[in-house]
Amino acid sequence: MSAKKKIGILGASGYTGAELVRLLLRHPDVEIALLTADRRAGKPMAEVFPQFMPYPLPTLTSLDAADWSALGLDLVFCALPHGTTQTVIKDILARAPATKVVDLSADFRLADLAAYEKWYGHPHAAPELQKEAVYGLTEVYRTQITAARLVANPGCYTSCAELALIPLLRANAIDPDEIVIDAKSGMTGAGRAAKEEMLFSEVSEGFHAYGVGHHRHMAELDQEFSRAAGRPVVVSFTPHLVPMNRGILSTIYVRGPQATPQDLHAILLKSYANEPFVHVLPFGKLPQTRHVRGSNMTFIGIAADRIPGRAIIGSALDNLTKGASGQAVQNMNLVLGFPETMALDQVALFP
Repeated sequence: MSAKKKIGILGASGYTGAELVRLLLRHPDVEIALLTADRRAGKPMAEVFPQFMPYPLPTLTSLDAADWSALGLDLVFCALPHGTTQTVIKDILARAPATKVVDLSADFRLADLAAYEKWYGHPHAAPELQKEAVYGLTEVYRTQITAARLVANPGCYTSCAELALIPLLRANAIDPDEIVIDAKSGMTGAGRAAKEEMLFSEVSEGFHAYGVGHHRHMAELDQEFSRAAGRPVVVSFTPHLVPMNRGILSTIYVRGPQATPQDLHAILLKSYANEPFVHVLPFGKLPQTRHVRGSNMTFIGIAADRIPGRAIIGSALDNLTKGASGQAVQNMNLVLGFPETMALDQVALFP
């Protein structure tokens, strides 16, 4: 029996870190060897997330205390804030170049360094690593991910919309200039840090748009849709915050000049026929977030609009699982040579 692969989670005290632990505890071939959380350094993971009390886990430590060469980690998940991740990963790979990295921040998602600086407000700190980073939308870049050292895990909003639209853009079945993405996310998408605008009384019994006209995920969407269409694509995208814990629902409006809504449905059915984590619903049915909660699934549905030539697409996933940590584990499985579905076969939690 071969030794288990040693895994580290940087930023383990956040929601995505906790979700990574939840999933990896079920993985038979990995060992969680390092958990970092600078503000919580020295504390047991169970003190931060009591659901982990029954499980032996490393004590949380600071990044500065980690000896990367001595740890001998096979792979690191990086769930740190945007902007700090580039220098951290650069340091890790300089000290332990054989270590693989799956980065859950936005720091390596944009191939164009100028676009990164425009959207994030500062120059990229590791341009040499950006050149080797592979965008981690598993169903689209599976072959490249398998051979990667650095995987840039996609954003949750972007995964939800890209899985629904990339096959249609590749097939030239929809007009790239007429895409409208109306997306809603649960509260965990905003992270765990204490913020006044995220207090219960500030968000309960309400529903609002944010990042209107300038959300950073727009750059990621434009990049991937342009790649799929083979020409520049600029989409209309508006995110909304919904007072629920988990889930993203994207309602997408498209026009198929030569393709009927039934044709679009057939393209998606064929594209995802053998994919374990993308399920296309029967024509006319649209997904609900409650049906994917806690799972690594994406549900996609298509209905005809009453306007001829137009279709309405619904796409739903759990922002913490398929939208973040679940897809990261899916990518880890590819990078380390495990079966892609290992530790990710949970059925959604309903009710």
